[in-house]
Amino acid sequence: MNRNQPASVKPWHQTNWDWRAALNFICGGTGTGLLLAAALFGGAAYAWFALAALAFVGFGLFWVWMEIGKPWRAINVFFHPHTSWMTRESIVAGPLFLAGLAAAWTGAAWLVGLAAILAAAFLYCQGRILKASKGIPAWREPAIVLLVIVTGLAEGTGLVAAALAASGRLADRAPVVALLVLLVAREIAWRRYRAALAVRGAPKGTLEVLGRTSLPYALGGNWVPALLALAALPGHGAAWALVLVAGVAAAVFGWYGKFTIVARAAFNQGFALPVLPIRGQGERTAGTKPGWERPAGS
Repeated sequence: MNRNQPASVKPWHQTNWDWRAALNFICGGTGTGLLLAAALFGGAAYAWFALAALAFVGFGLFWVWMEIGKPWRAINVFFHPHTSWMTRESIVAGPLFLAGLAAAWTGAAWLVGLAAILAAAFLYCQGRILKASKGIPAWREPAIVLLVIVTGLAEGTGLVAAALAASGRLADRAPVVALLVLLVAREIAWRRYRAALAVRGAPKGTLEVLGRTSLPYALGGNWVPALLALAALPGHGAAWALVLVAGVAAAVFGWYGKFTIVARAAFNQGFALPVLPIRGQGERTAGTKPGWERPAGS
């Protein structure tokens, strides 16, 4: 590094959102994806899937509440629906729990549909919360919205397919086909997200963390479970075991990916200096943006 380049302006890892915030995105995405998948494939087991989904969402929101320095002021989150996607997520959460519980209790089709719509809204809010965090390049990238949505759907569908396979209720191939499609979509969304960061530029720390994560995430979370789901489509005797492993892997590696983005790759953007300060007389020196990877092609 140039001796005139101040190191203190380099991006540093943010500490405001830790593993507790990551759990909101992990559990919220899985829970809403599970509720959506249960509406399509749950059948007679819908009530159990819906209760599990709401437990996931509630567990994630609990840890967000615990992360707040003064948790009894959490009511303030409801006061900014015109500016905050976190407020919108919180507002959706109440009706989501009411509709989900009512759907689990009654099994009424319109309540199942309403719960699914609210789950989709909650999942969309989660993606927009990250995108709205302008100070963190790994979060503000627009491609993250699709990645969060597809990941949540893959996690929920994977758990539904795995549970149906383990209980012997996997009556048709529809959940397996849906899981296969979502895993391919998640791999595409992951590649687009990383490519977009490379094009726009990002802190070196962010790109290094994502680089170390990419291969295990892509193989364990997308390619291997997708191949297992594909192998299970003919419906042979071992199909249930393949679907079980594929579904669990889709969920677990989805959690791994979101934890990495929220808690490990979250370097802020640091500071850019248009012109470097020089003591005494001398020519002006070109500016710098320490700790950043230049955009691809620049």
